[in-house]
Amino acid sequence: MANAKPVQGEFPDLDSLIDRELVLKWLYWGLFWLIATPSIGVTISSLFNYPEYLGTSEYLTFGRLRPMHVNGVIFGAFSTLFIALCYYLVPRLAGVRVWKEQWGHWLVWVWNLGLIAGMVSLLLGYNQGLEAGEFPLLIDIVIFVVVTVLTVQFLVTIAQRREPQLYVALWYLIGAYVWTVMNLILGSFILPYYITGINSAAFHGLFLHYIVGLWITPAGYVLIYYFLPASVKNPIYSHKLSLVGFWSLALFYPFVGIHHYLFSPIADWAETLSIITSMLLIVPVWTVLQNFFGTMIGRWQTFGGNLPAKFFIMGSLMYLVGCFQGSTEALRSIQEPTHFSDFVISHSHLTVFGTFVVWAIGGTVYVLPKLLGRPLWSFTLGNWSFWLITFGISLMGLDLTLAGLQQGYMLMAGVEWLDSLVAIRPYWLVRTLAGISMDIGMSLLVYNLMRSVLSGTVPRGAAQTAAGGRALGGVAP
Repeated sequence: MANAKPVQGEFPDLDSLIDRELVLKWLYWGLFWLIATPSIGVTISSLFNYPEYLGTSEYLTFGRLRPMHVNGVIFGAFSTLFIALCYYLVPRLAGVRVWKEQWGHWLVWVWNLGLIAGMVSLLLGYNQGLEAGEFPLLIDIVIFVVVTVLTVQFLVTIAQRREPQLYVALWYLIGAYVWTVMNLILGSFILPYYITGINSAAFHGLFLHYIVGLWITPAGYVLIYYFLPASVKNPIYSHKLSLVGFWSLALFYPFVGIHHYLFSPIADWAETLSIITSMLLIVPVWTVLQNFFGTMIGRWQTFGGNLPAKFFIMGSLMYLVGCFQGSTEALRSIQEPTHFSDFVISHSHLTVFGTFVVWAIGGTVYVLPKLLGRPLWSFTLGNWSFWLITFGISLMGLDLTLAGLQQGYMLMAGVEWLDSLVAIRPYWLVRTLAGISMDIGMSLLVYNLMRSVLSGTVPRGAAQTAAGGRALGGVAP
């Protein structure tokens, strides 16, 4: 698509290309999931220290609530916000309205009512037993259909674009949607029914990591590659470097997932290949981070008052730490004390929440005031949200890393498993407190955004943009 000829004609006003009401509908639902599903995580984390506090109801057990938390954060909070922001940035980068954009007004209800039905089904105990793939078949079909339609919408829009250069955010957007359609076929319709035994474990490792690495990761790159340059009004540091990151992610990530199953009956060559590619992921991680920090050159003096940029840079720091964990724990010598421990949970929270959900929050904080035509209701409250979320995720990452290492080395020394649990109970209490800090921060943020919506008359026209020009290295913010 990079060599496609742009449609001839005068380049339109970018604000006129956006279906403002459509973007807001998706954002409102995304903020709902952002409030609801991380709160489930805090609720169940308390069970580790106080196992009886929710009573004996089968509907409030860890096994029912934990899949609601995981799927709710991935498909509810992150994915819904991401789709909303796609409806904002794709027409601005392409120079044309989203193809069949009226479909989006139906898709938002199909997607979110489907997720609600999925949450209820998990609460009732209907579970396929695959992490990040627990939803029943009917809900899988809903998710697959919506993602497929979105893929078609955005691909056709990009093919019809007026902007000749395909900005890197669109490279990652194409990858995220196309790869995920294929992955959902594997995880929803093939893996649960046709693959068994050790092969099921191997392919589940691939499916789970494809959700993280070929959906959440490129989707997060879409957001920060668009909104960081736009928010700091600086061109992206290096377009060529961004393409190195894209192709290295595409080449190395497909084999990574099996690193969860070292020391297993899976073929040794497959385990070794997963280790090698896990280490090679340092290439896309370092290239994109160099791009993000390089984009801030000359703009650091504005950082304190730039709330979206603070979320993007904080998420980048979490990405640096989380991906260092992810690559190193794929080594056999490191995985021996960390596997099946809270070290892995630290890694997943630092990346999925600390990086990608935080980037989605940054994009939302940037876009919503633009759509409303007025600034955020309270910068001070937004700053409190930022620091509460930052403190919470930082504390949780450090705390669970220490807990996992302590337990892992205790087990290697021959300590009984139950005795290792007693030793790390104080860490679990700190984890809950960290989660509460994150939850309060997100609640204040959503309250702030809703006050922004309700604080005045919402304009009926197109979204208002505070700054014009072409800040993304050839495309307008």
